Amino acid sequence: MLRRTWMFLARTGTPRPVPTAIRVATLACLAGLAACTTGPMAMFGGTSQPPPFDQGSPGADQAGSRSTRVGLLLPLTGANAPLGQAMLKSAQLALDAPGAPALDPQDTGDAPGGAARAAQAALGGGDGILLGPLTSADTAQAAPIAHAAGVPMLAFTSDLAQAQPGIWVMGVTPEQQVRRLVAAAKADNRNRIAALLPDNALGHSMTDALRQACSDAGLPAPVVAQHGESMESVNAAMRSLSDFADRRGAIEQKVKDAKASQDPAVRATAAALGQTPIPPPPFDALLLADTGIGLQEVISVLAYYDVSPSQVRIMGPLLWGAFAGKLHALEGAWFAGPDPRDRRGFASLYEKKFGQPPRPLADIPYDAAALAGSLSQRGGYGVDTLTRGDGFAGVDGIFALQPDGHVRRGLAIFQIQPGGGASIIQPAPVSLGDTNT
Repeated sequence: MLRRTWMFLARTGTPRPVPTAIRVATLACLAGLAACTTGPMAMFGGTSQPPPFDQGSPGADQAGSRSTRVGLLLPLTGANAPLGQAMLKSAQLALDAPGAPALDPQDTGDAPGGAARAAQAALGGGDGILLGPLTSADTAQAAPIAHAAGVPMLAFTSDLAQAQPGIWVMGVTPEQQVRRLVAAAKADNRNRIAALLPDNALGHSMTDALRQACSDAGLPAPVVAQHGESMESVNAAMRSLSDFADRRGAIEQKVKDAKASQDPAVRATAAALGQTPIPPPPFDALLLADTGIGLQEVISVLAYYDVSPSQVRIMGPLLWGAFAGKLHALEGAWFAGPDPRDRRGFASLYEKKFGQPPRPLADIPYDAAALAGSLSQRGGYGVDTLTRGDGFAGVDGIFALQPDGHVRRGLAIFQIQPGGGASIIQPAPVSLGDTNT
């Protein structure tokens, strides 16, 4: 039974406006953590017993003798110091409770190798778990050191390339978003999913995620078209993906035949035939990933090639939440993300303690530290406790760490409204047993 204090997760099916505090600016800022603690949060019950990631590793014999002290790897100096200092405050807030483990902040800084040195310092001091570092590049530095020592790491990146046994990627990832969207599309009886995605890191991540999600959901393999930066590339990709030539070609042939007819009555029908709506495209859901000018170009070619929202469910990334007020042209489109209402208790605690609202990404160290605080009093940081099957509850909803370093997460479905803006139309699940996760 999940115990809660400040978290209020009552759900209804009615649309709710998204607060302006919905926090998304870049892929790295898809901060969707969640965790639990003996303070403001509590942990699900249940158990799961996968093999430990450090089995047979050089540090395996040392892992059991480590303290419950929590190593925190953050940029406390350098260009990212303001963000690092704010994230440090979040972690301190999470562990501000009697019996909480000590926090050991280590500065990753700006200098080359800073994340590796910070990890070595934390492990040299006997820390039993590492939280952070902030970026994908820093995680790539620190992860081998943590892994060799048999010490788990909850990294703050959303780059799934860094996920591996014992190293968890705690940001809201494209994989999590796409999996939730595919589940929602399937529930909406849409089983022919396609994608028009940019030829960049985000587009590639969403392509991989879509193919895997469709396979896992028992849906046909999606048809994916990737485009370059030019309008010509976007236009060509959409024309091919939507099968426009064949859809329009049948009508144009009828018009041509009518005009060539010797029967005046048949020739008179040519104009009317030219106004015949073309058939729908060969998909009923379409995944996009563009933002900014790229998204404007995509929207224009959707209309040109008769990909109508009345026939096709448009889906996109959580990044859309940052400018949903400008997306009225995508009325009815979906994106997946954490429910901002789940963050209110944390935001209130943070502002009361520090006199200012928390920054974007502050959720991540708060939840990671809260999780460490909880587990420190429940047997430590073994992989069996970290990967318990029914997961944890936190600032951005429920989540569960998987043995391979991926994270399952419960996300809500947001829908773009007629005048712009987005509302929750499908609440985040309250159990990881829900198929919508």
